[in-house]
Amino acid sequence: MVAGRIERKGELMAGNSQRRGAVRKSGTKKGAVAGSGGKHRRGLEGRGATPPAAERTKHPAAKRARAAAKATAAQGRPTGKSGVPRAGRKSDEGPELVLGRNPVLECLRADVPATALYVAVGTENDDRLSESVQRAADMGISILEVPRTDLDRLSANGLHQGVALQVPPYRYAHPDDLMDRVKATAEPALLVALDNITDPRNLGAVIRSVSAFGGQGVVIPQRRSASVTAVAWRTSAGAAARLPVARATNLTRTLKDWASNGIQIVGLDADGDTTLDDFDGSVPTVVVVGSEGKGLSRLVRENCDSILSIPMAGPVESLNASVAAGVVLADIARQRRLG
Repeated sequence: MVAGRIERKGELMAGNSQRRGAVRKSGTKKGAVAGSGGKHRRGLEGRGATPPAAERTKHPAAKRARAAAKATAAQGRPTGKSGVPRAGRKSDEGPELVLGRNPVLECLRADVPATALYVAVGTENDDRLSESVQRAADMGISILEVPRTDLDRLSANGLHQGVALQVPPYRYAHPDDLMDRVKATAEPALLVALDNITDPRNLGAVIRSVSAFGGQGVVIPQRRSASVTAVAWRTSAGAAARLPVARATNLTRTLKDWASNGIQIVGLDADGDTTLDDFDGSVPTVVVVGSEGKGLSRLVRENCDSILSIPMAGPVESLNASVAAGVVLADIARQRRLG
């Protein structure tokens, strides 16, 4: 009995095919094993690198990113805890900050439509700051005291002098709006188109000249052109608030449309085929101004009825773009007064 028992016990030893759990499955080490048919193939693939915290929906960093995106959509730029827009590339649709006591005061004197005046905590007062605060209060602009570190982030080497002015994005008109404005007046059209003008100070100076000499508006290309920033506002001496500036998706097409309405298109260039002395500005006119360096682009030049040059009495070969525009606009206004 003992021997038989031992024999039966041997049948249950490891490696015995009768023992449950000790049976070697066919194909585990020897021979082929049937596959899954590709059902679990994706489970064997690597998941790649762990995504950044801001891209994980339930991570706190992702929540902060979503809150910042909402602030960007609401104000055009992300803001810090105090509400001051953070440093970064400014978009055309977002507000702009003017930094420094002189620039801020000049903007307020020019009636730039600002929305907030920021003054750093502990800023030493002077006549410029006092006048800025008084003007902002008179204009109904919010005056906010903020930590100096918020303004430090926005300027190189902290050159904000403890004050900043927030200017909202400019609302551009459509080129058709300028034509409607022309038709609503009894005066012949006098419009200015800017081509390759990238300096906002030139843009502001042209806006000021057009307003001074009875023009109805200015048009600029949507790309590769200066925008109506706070610098342009300041240079225009407030004229940007009274004169519409339109943006054209395609400047050449806009000039063609205006020409079809019976308006002469005149380009300014030192090598023009007509001088200002022989030019008739009494008829509806669009003056196209190019940059001092590049001049008029080829397509714009080809769509001009004539190219106008300003006769020089001295050794100077050319004038700054905004100065040249002012000279021509002044002469057109003179002709119309005498005519």
